[in-house]
Amino acid sequence: MEFSLGHQPVLLQEVISALRPQSGGRYFDGTCGGGGHSFAILDASRPDGWLDACDRDDEALVAARTYLAPFAGRFALRQGNFSEVDKWVPHGSCHGVLLDLGVNSHQLTSDYRGFSFQHETAALDMRMDRSRGTTAADILNHWEPAQLERLFWDNEESHARRIVRVIIEVRTTRPFETVGQLVDAVRRAAPGRPGRTHPATKVFQALRMVVNEELPSLRQGLQSAMRILAKQGILAVISFHSGEDRVVKEFMRQEARDYDLPPNEPDLPHLRRMRAPRGRLVDRKGIEPSENEIAANPRARSARLRVLEKL
Repeated sequence: MEFSLGHQPVLLQEVISALRPQSGGRYFDGTCGGGGHSFAILDASRPDGWLDACDRDDEALVAARTYLAPFAGRFALRQGNFSEVDKWVPHGSCHGVLLDLGVNSHQLTSDYRGFSFQHETAALDMRMDRSRGTTAADILNHWEPAQLERLFWDNEESHARRIVRVIIEVRTTRPFETVGQLVDAVRRAAPGRPGRTHPATKVFQALRMVVNEELPSLRQGLQSAMRILAKQGILAVISFHSGEDRVVKEFMRQEARDYDLPPNEPDLPHLRRMRAPRGRLVDRKGIEPSENEIAANPRARSARLRVLEKL
């Protein structure tokens, strides 16, 4: 199968096994990208399964609409953030929800979006929705040194302090505008070793996540997903970053346990307020891609799928 925008969906068979799409079911793909997972869900739910899907990227939606054309009349696409899905999909109506938190291949290979350090003349934009919000260049040029350092530290960049020192030095003479300027700054501060991950990987990832408010959107989106799920509906989430995975894991554990805790309090028996579990963990450790998938698609190597059944 040739995927839309050249994007190969990660953990495709595992997602379909988890969601178990069926005819007559209703499903939601919160990050449809080029439509790879969406196509598989619609195909598996023939002849009359329904799919709602959204993406923040207008270019991805144009490609997805063409790619999903064989299923015309069985899906609705919308530009927007999956965190707000409970505003347009009826509560309790979905049999399965998928959130794939990765960046699609088209965004990474685009020579003008600024997501990848491989296109050094590209503008430092990094917005999924280019009609609104702060760009990566805005952050690099205007954030205080302590803010930048915390951003990179939180993304597990061990050279954060040195990188920020060079960024501040560079921006005093010329504002950051292009990918190449940032790559040069990172290389000056923390040159990478041959054969290792590119030295700018974590810096670019941190900027993309904050530009698109990915962690706040994820926290809100998980709550919204549970609202639109029917009982025995499945929530499947693919993460690619340890920070995202921690949010997903903790959320699913909270839904699966039989008590709540007061905000910001430790988990002590006398503080627990008992209740019925709201979900069931389908796989406690998460599902990782096979060696064969990683060999065919190296971008899958950091992916992890977590699955929860709503009770």
